[in-house]
Amino acid sequence: MSKTKSLTTRYLIIGNSAGGIGAVEAIREVDKEGSIIMISDEPYPSYSRPLISKYLTRERSLESMLFRPLEFYSQNNITSILGKKVRSLGLGDHTAELENGEHISWEKLLIASGGVPIVPKMEGAGKRGIFTFTTLDDAKAIDEFIENAHTAVVIGGGLIGISVTEALKKRGVKVTVVEMKDRILNTILDEQASSIAEEALKRAGIRIITGHTVAEITGKEWVRGVVLDSGEDIPCSMVVVAIGVSPRTELARGTEIKVNRGIAVDSHMATNYSDVYSCGDAAEAYDFVYCTNRLTPIWPNAYIGGRVAGYNMAGVKAEYPGGTGMNSLNYFGLDIAAAGIAVPPEGDGYELIHKQKDGIYQRIVLKDDLIVGIVFVGAIEKAGILFSLMRDRVKVSNFKKMLLSDNFGLISLPKELWQRRLKKDATIIGGLKR
Repeated sequence: MSKTKSLTTRYLIIGNSAGGIGAVEAIREVDKEGSIIMISDEPYPSYSRPLISKYLTRERSLESMLFRPLEFYSQNNITSILGKKVRSLGLGDHTAELENGEHISWEKLLIASGGVPIVPKMEGAGKRGIFTFTTLDDAKAIDEFIENAHTAVVIGGGLIGISVTEALKKRGVKVTVVEMKDRILNTILDEQASSIAEEALKRAGIRIITGHTVAEITGKEWVRGVVLDSGEDIPCSMVVVAIGVSPRTELARGTEIKVNRGIAVDSHMATNYSDVYSCGDAAEAYDFVYCTNRLTPIWPNAYIGGRVAGYNMAGVKAEYPGGTGMNSLNYFGLDIAAAGIAVPPEGDGYELIHKQKDGIYQRIVLKDDLIVGIVFVGAIEKAGILFSLMRDRVKVSNFKKMLLSDNFGLISLPKELWQRRLKKDATIIGGLKR
């Protein structure tokens, strides 16, 4: 009988995306020799997930989507185990068991396992022609199927839904978007901005249905259509479920690690269990706008959180500065940038500044002279400056009236502020692009 394979490492990283890469880069800045194992259930080297829609449109290949060069792993002396899944953790003896029975002993552990697509229960699920859209394999599966599909229903009008809708449109597929809420992109945009985005999709020939859900997917073995909760029957040959993602916390659940919606971490990205850290979509980390820990599943937050975790795992004290929801995108020819609170609750001392003209919509949400939310549509060049002011909790009372002026820029800020902005933003952007 063959013996079960067992490996030993100083650092075990579960996850091979932005958070995991940030962690190993930080570790290697401090510890050049300590062994690192990175494990992922995807068979690919680290790639940029936001670019999978470009893969589907055939504007990008896997090679042009890589987050780091192929030689990144060998150059940093990383043992990568790809295409394998961790089955369970043994916290007491610092082990991880893989689905094939292999065991890995670790000294420090980072859970950067990301998120998993939310797929609601629907009658008729399981047919050929139903997809999700969060990984490269999802994009590949749709790409292989698309020659047989001329019409599609996308369930979900959020970021993932609009992303795949544009990709399908570019591939010649007629698309209907079904959104349960009363407007698309409702989690990141206010009502006016959502309306502008919806008009852009309609001009491109996309049908949008809001305030309804898909109750049933029809057909025998293959998708033939959907039936809405209103009873309307929409024929289609493909369904993409793009409602969103939920944090992958299955490895932590049932252990002593504290889990809320995501894995709870402190300012060092450490869990409540010694030597175990978490970051990215799987973790609940500090949100500087809401002043509490919450899920903020976006790429830059995952990378920065991973770096903080990596430093602390390697023995160098580092604190997570906090993140918040932040998105910059271009769909259907429309530039959009949004961050923080898009729709503040009524009362509570919030102040709104907005400007709309010539197809441009800009809105800033303030509270106590701090920027707590921005929504820009059509002209987003200055959104980065405003986000940095929001991130660093800068009081804007002295230049509040200038924030949406045409000539507002770094030079509009006090000298010490814009110098600090340039230095800090260059450091973050450099890390993301490296």
